[in-house]
Amino acid sequence: MTDRLDRALGAYYGLALGDALGMPTQVMSREDVVRVYGTLTGFEPALPDNPVSAGMPAGSVTDDTDQAVIVGRLLDEGRGRIDPLRLAHELLDWEKEMKAKGSFDLLGPSTKAALDAVARGVPTHEAGRYGTTNGAAMRVTPVGIAFAVEPLESFLDHVVESCQVTHDTTIGIAGAAAVAAAVSTGVGGGTLGEAVAAAVAAARSGARRGHWIAGADIASRIEWAWELVRGLPEAEALDRICALIGTSVASQESVPAAFAVLAVADGDPWRATLLAANLGGDSDTIGALAGAIAGSVAGLSALPAEAVRTLRTVNSLALEPLTARLLTLR
Repeated sequence: MTDRLDRALGAYYGLALGDALGMPTQVMSREDVVRVYGTLTGFEPALPDNPVSAGMPAGSVTDDTDQAVIVGRLLDEGRGRIDPLRLAHELLDWEKEMKAKGSFDLLGPSTKAALDAVARGVPTHEAGRYGTTNGAAMRVTPVGIAFAVEPLESFLDHVVESCQVTHDTTIGIAGAAAVAAAVSTGVGGGTLGEAVAAAVAAARSGARRGHWIAGADIASRIEWAWELVRGLPEAEALDRICALIGTSVASQESVPAAFAVLAVADGDPWRATLLAANLGGDSDTIGALAGAIAGSVAGLSALPAEAVRTLRTVNSLALEPLTARLLTLR
């Protein structure tokens, strides 16, 4: 396996790893996570009363991985282009499938509102004008795998194409751009520090795209979050992330929170994704973002082999062929 393929697979499987580890703790408070699990140290099934993931077995992935695979498949089939109407229909079909399974893990608020608008006949270039939550960031990893981050403006065109139909706002695009640029830098052979720097630059430029929405600047919050927790003991760092950065579905919280856990874990994929799982809140998405970035730098070979086997077995997940095809676009 080449180093680039190892890093690209590390990004995709790192996303799935963080998603599955955070699955049982999503929408729980940090206090409840500590009360129920103490410290989460591996895959756990969801509690029966979890309003989102009830009934899901240990190691199950959620919408983060499913939608990232949809985006990757559309990029592959479109030879690097994503038709926004096709993406809208694919996401709606995914939700129908989840409902048929009795799942509570459905579309996020921005995506749902935008796709409802498309169904009413709103043009795809207008449907996402209010989308600010982290749905675009959680599914953007395949863009980082498929395209080099430079030239940045061309790279941002691809990011926008992946999220415009649901998150065509300064905040939504900035969050997605940060994650995609970090992953792309890692896949391209960059260090963690270089990936973070690329994320900040891409978020700053991405914030000039889309419909303006009032809100904190994601590039600045990533820089702040990175420094806020460095050198702290893990438990203290997690408490600080919850109290000051936030762990909600808002892009201004969850995207910087992912970079904060990367700082605490010093880029180790397993440690970073476990830290995210112990946060609660939108822990599966924060874990997915952190896992994708850490995995892109460290590679699949740095992920615990047994954990990867669990992901493949529980979810019938086989990301190797798609990842290899995405790299041919690069």
